[in-house]
Amino acid sequence: MKTVRRLFYVDITVSVVFVSLAFLSLFLFIDLVDALSDMAKAGGSIGLAALASLLDVPGHFYELAPITVLIGTIYTLSRMSQSSEFTILRTSGLGPWRALRLLATLGLAFAALTFLVGDYLAPYSENKGVDVRAAMRGSLSHGRSGVWIKDRQSTPDGDRSYSIKIGRSGPQGGMLEVNIFEFDDDGRLVRQITAASGRIDNQGHWALSEVNMTRWITSDASQTPRVSSESMESWQWTSGPSAEVVASALLPVSTMSTVELWRYIGHLDANEQAIQAYEIQFWKRALYPFACLVMVCLALPFAYLHARAGGISLKVFGGIMLGIAFVLLNSLAGHLGLLRNWTPWIAAAAPSVLFLLMSMGAFAWLVRYR
Repeated sequence: MKTVRRLFYVDITVSVVFVSLAFLSLFLFIDLVDALSDMAKAGGSIGLAALASLLDVPGHFYELAPITVLIGTIYTLSRMSQSSEFTILRTSGLGPWRALRLLATLGLAFAALTFLVGDYLAPYSENKGVDVRAAMRGSLSHGRSGVWIKDRQSTPDGDRSYSIKIGRSGPQGGMLEVNIFEFDDDGRLVRQITAASGRIDNQGHWALSEVNMTRWITSDASQTPRVSSESMESWQWTSGPSAEVVASALLPVSTMSTVELWRYIGHLDANEQAIQAYEIQFWKRALYPFACLVMVCLALPFAYLHARAGGISLKVFGGIMLGIAFVLLNSLAGHLGLLRNWTPWIAAAAPSVLFLLMSMGAFAWLVRYR
């Protein structure tokens, strides 16, 4: 049994690595062309463009892992079936359920690798990639409306709520075009702070530069507020949102790990903001590595197809179509879950469960009737 396990695991792993390198090379070339185009507009260097493209590779590996596992496994099993190796193994005692257990174990190993890359390596590299692009372009825009963050704090003057707008993000986590609106318990605007730039230091304090502060002061004798304005070269805000919350709002979701995404959902929920889209993304991130296990199970029926049912190229083409269908359905399920208000974990798990049932149905039918 050890020999059979080694044969399966080595051949499938080599095929998956080969397919992964082919896909990643293609995506690296496309990213490099786009980065060179941005470099020509922003005046950056070729080295920064190449570095930004390389930093996207772990993220592409994470996204493509189920497809590459499916194609590599289908290719190996189809080749073994065409050369009658799999037939010899079956006649030597490799039953269907034993073969399924062998591949399921390998699928779990691929799932563990995908989780490690997607939860640790890819967020770190994409975060660095954002910094490189910001350095190359000078800053990163977040659209006309910028990014808005809500927060609540208890102060000596009572509870305060804040609406914070960040227009652009600069290199190394810098913030540009910062606007802070402070409201009291009754929802009245009591202070507005605008700053040209800002940064969160190691103590979690907001260090703002070129600050304009406007206060609306209401006395007990009159309800008409008195306006007070002042300008400062710098100002420190000690009770602002943490750097993790700001980074989660400014950076793409792909730069967050599963734990960071969960913490950001808690922050949004505490400030009574919509969280369903982030909950769906959290469950998709948590369950996505198990798609490798589903893809391995989906590839197993191809080993039981007769060689005359199609050549290796036709079966690999079928695997590519199945992989593309899974990616499209996985994306569509997230949007449908958001529109139809589905339970987040159901919306995230539905594509994998559907493909797993489909693979097990095809596997049982081939074993029973073929």
